[in-house]
Amino acid sequence: MPDYDFYQKGKRIVALERSENNQAVKLITQGYQKQVEEISATTKKSALTRLYDIRKDSRIDQHNFLAGAGTMPLIGIMTAIAAFLLRKKPDID
Repeated sequence: MPDYDFYQKGKRIVALERSENNQAVKLITQGYQKQVEEISATTKKSALTRLYDIRKDSRIDQHNFLAGAGTMPLIGIMTAIAAFLLRKKPDID
């Protein structure tokens, strides 16, 4: 299975086999930027599909992390308030 590198310019992404050095140089001179992802796949289409899946999963993970990071302090505050309200006052005789 060949390894693919990706080059992006704006929203356009091109997949090239790692051995296609001449094409890579042409893309870079046209303003494309080499992406950090490298994927092994049977075809260029499947490599691009896998790249899109990886990026989609990354966005979902980031969103879920931020959603959890926002609610955890709120849960902590609510727990502290509940503990304060439910705490028994010492009996003073």
